[in-house]
Amino acid sequence: MKVNLVKYTPEPEKMVAVAARLCYSPAGGEKLFENLNNEEVVKLVRFVVKSGHLSTTEHVVFTFAAEGVSRSLTHQLVRHRLASYNQQSQRYVKFHENFQYITPPAVSNNNKVSDKFAEMIEKIHAFYEEMLDAGVEVEDARYILPAASETKIIITMNGRELLHFFTVRCCNRAQWEIRQLAILMLKLVKKISPVIFENAGPNCLRGPCPEGKFKCEVPPKASDFDA
Repeated sequence: MKVNLVKYTPEPEKMVAVAARLCYSPAGGEKLFENLNNEEVVKLVRFVVKSGHLSTTEHVVFTFAAEGVSRSLTHQLVRHRLASYNQQSQRYVKFHENFQYITPPAVSNNNKVSDKFAEMIEKIHAFYEEMLDAGVEVEDARYILPAASETKIIITMNGRELLHFFTVRCCNRAQWEIRQLAILMLKLVKKISPVIFENAGPNCLRGPCPEGKFKCEVPPKASDFDA
């Protein structure tokens, strides 16, 4: 899996601070942006995030490019609706020699099924090629491709949605692949916005675990998500 932060709002924490200050100031946004110093920015951002006034974090956006992920992951990812996505199309891209797939660790580490998994994937891909050779359109041949198929996707989320995404997907209850994606994304944004995301991650980093009987025996540590 490879994830890059390719674009983001310039000075994101100052933008959040300006949005917060504007609500209680006679001055306009442009003047506030010029006059707020770093100490004020940090103080305001910490206040709004801690107090839950997260509408201010909607004014900053982050765009990621992810590859080496499965269609199974992206099916989960797009459930986060307050985001924008563009994904490599199986309708227009033909997967010949460039066909790749993701093997879950639970499969690759299981000697009873790992070889059979790889064999089955290769059979599926061979039949996909056979359908293309027989004149079946790419958009129809793709129906045979597995959820394990590798894909590439562009993801854009605002700060508020990212905080929510990290809460649910950095949790040990999340599936391994989307959890890995969330952790990589969190580490990237922490380099750019360490104050906005300083306490980002699963609920258990900030208080009691809400998972009840499903809570994990060994909860994650804050250091697991350090940039």
